[in-house]
Amino acid sequence: MKKDFYEILGISKGADAAEIKKAYRKKAIEFHPDKNPGNAVAEENFKAAAEAYEVLSDPQKKAKYDQYGHQAFDGSGGFGGGHGGMNMDDIFSQFGDIFGSAFGGGGGFGGGGGQRRVKGTNLRIKVKLTLEEIANGVEKKVKVKRKVQAKGVSYKTCSTCNGQGQVMRVTNTILGRMQSASTCPTCGGSGQILDKKPSEADSQGMVMEDETVTIKIPAGVVDGMQLKVSNKGNDAPGNSVPGDLIVAIEEIEHEFLKREGENLHYDLYISFSEAVLGISKDISAVNGKVRIKLDEGIQSGKILRLKGKGIPNINGYGNGDLLVHVNVWTPKTLNKEQKQFFENNLENENFIPHPEKSDKSFFEKVKDMFS
Repeated sequence: MKKDFYEILGISKGADAAEIKKAYRKKAIEFHPDKNPGNAVAEENFKAAAEAYEVLSDPQKKAKYDQYGHQAFDGSGGFGGGHGGMNMDDIFSQFGDIFGSAFGGGGGFGGGGGQRRVKGTNLRIKVKLTLEEIANGVEKKVKVKRKVQAKGVSYKTCSTCNGQGQVMRVTNTILGRMQSASTCPTCGGSGQILDKKPSEADSQGMVMEDETVTIKIPAGVVDGMQLKVSNKGNDAPGNSVPGDLIVAIEEIEHEFLKREGENLHYDLYISFSEAVLGISKDISAVNGKVRIKLDEGIQSGKILRLKGKGIPNINGYGNGDLLVHVNVWTPKTLNKEQKQFFENNLENENFIPHPEKSDKSFFEKVKDMFS
């Protein structure tokens, strides 16, 4: 099981942006590969701290993590994988923000930076899921049109940066000459530029290609949640890594069931006769039909709670409930005989309302429903 991001950085959930940045800076220095050569444990800690900072430093990602935990980003069965799909080049690219341009995205603290692997752009798709698919988890196969490097394309070393991916600038200041590194404007940091390409490729040596991607969607996702499939976005030219495929979840409205978080609501309509005599009914649930028994004299507005028949919690904390709302249907049209029957019983003691103390009010039922 993945370690909590706040625990990795040694901070509380209430930490602000400055505290998060300071904590990551401290961990990055402590576990940096240059200070711990050949230490596999230090390298894992270094990657874990980078992943934690990558999420907690982004307000939107942090909000999702606080609500759904690790499942908000890597689902189950391979979203992101490892340390969120980050490699060492991704991690070192953070150092320009954290430590200043002196560390500018290179592979170590030793100054000067160097060639970095450019990442392709992300692709975004929307996947529609039924409530049954959300409740049980599902594997979807989708066709994605993505950019890939064309066969036969070749690249050569960028003459502007000599393959370093960065250009150095020297600025004279009152403190003396200061040197800074920035991404090469010619190759975009890859250190390579296009040399030869086939006729069907674009100016960057790329072609569009259809690919069928398998997406494993965990049970309990919510409408609007985004999942990431690593390396299934667009390629980038040269020495690059593909972008990611971002999958937005869209929930298809169910015919009978209404979702509220992990709980489900079902409106059950019964006749006056059924309410008086009691009856067994089959109702729809996300895993098939469920039979419930209604006692004699059941009242309209009664809520029956079926434990564990709702939606699974995405973090594995059990299932929600299915709440069955009983509605007694009052007939609108009666024949003469039926009407006479009810008129004869208007003053009958059995037909006069006698709510018991155990019969909860509407507001008490609403309170129980949300507790």
